[in-house]
Amino acid sequence: MTATLTFVVIIIVIALIFDYSNGFHDAANSIATVVSTRVLSPGVAVAWAAFFNFVAFAIYGTRVAKAIGDGVNMTLIAPDDRLYVLLAALLGAVAWNLITWYLGLPTSSSHALLGGYAGAGIAAYGGVAGLLKMEVWTKVLIFIVLSPLIGMTLGFILMIAVYWIFRNWSPHRVDRLFRSGQLLSAAAFSLGHGGNDAQKTMGIITAVLAAGGLLAYGPNGSLPAIPLWVVLSAHAAIGLGTLSGGWRIVRTMGTRITKLKPVGGFCAETGAALTLAYVTLTGVPVSTTHTITGAIVGVGATRRLSAVKWGVAGRIVWAWLLTIPLAAFISAISFLVCRFVGRLF
Repeated sequence: MTATLTFVVIIIVIALIFDYSNGFHDAANSIATVVSTRVLSPGVAVAWAAFFNFVAFAIYGTRVAKAIGDGVNMTLIAPDDRLYVLLAALLGAVAWNLITWYLGLPTSSSHALLGGYAGAGIAAYGGVAGLLKMEVWTKVLIFIVLSPLIGMTLGFILMIAVYWIFRNWSPHRVDRLFRSGQLLSAAAFSLGHGGNDAQKTMGIITAVLAAGGLLAYGPNGSLPAIPLWVVLSAHAAIGLGTLSGGWRIVRTMGTRITKLKPVGGFCAETGAALTLAYVTLTGVPVSTTHTITGAIVGVGATRRLSAVKWGVAGRIVWAWLLTIPLAAFISAISFLVCRFVGRLF
């Protein structure tokens, strides 16, 4: 039991490291627009975003965490392999985060974790049938497409509405108003980012506690109730990660897709924040990266389609499409290695 408890603690630490890397990798999602428009300095922007990442626990609950934890039916996997599956899922997700961070690609930490969880689970179980809970995966796969489209549509509509409402204002007055407005929109998006993304780590940590025998599975292998200390530690880790920033990806998100002014930054963040609020409250795990990127594209398209650098956007889309299968592959290999090494000791 002592050895199992030690293993559980190690995996939880790795899960929090993943959560930290999630905040680090996704810092650009929260701050790229507000930094690129020079409303806030990078240092102040990350502190602003990190604070709202943390306090999101008081608003959004744990519906997304339950969906993540229930994505794989762990009761079908041999008890001795369950902790290896969760460890391998995290290793695959962290590896993919680091690869895409180095390449400057704003991919989805969420999808990396889901892909890693599925890949390691399939490697352990030896198949797919009955293992992956399709009610969870169907939502995830649908919203890979819908979340950027919704963000893009809302960003486009908000930008058109602002152009019409403030059509008689001077550009200087509009700029001054929305420089202040971006503080609110950045805060709203950071709440959604923390609310959706921190919950994914909560789901994994709770699954680790159940796999280690410290919590009991619910009916049909469902995830047990999530302890408060897990909620707080996950939000703290993602907030600290955001404080560290991810400057390679900030450059891509803030300047390479389209050039933003404060009014555009406000509309992009607000459109993405509204999307995240809906999906988080309804328990759908989505990519905050996909959502804000879609919103930025929608804002840029209101000027002219050529204002969006479609080559950069296309490269990002390819990275999105590859995230789940490649993270799954890395995690499957990691599971086989972890189990082999574990059985030697």
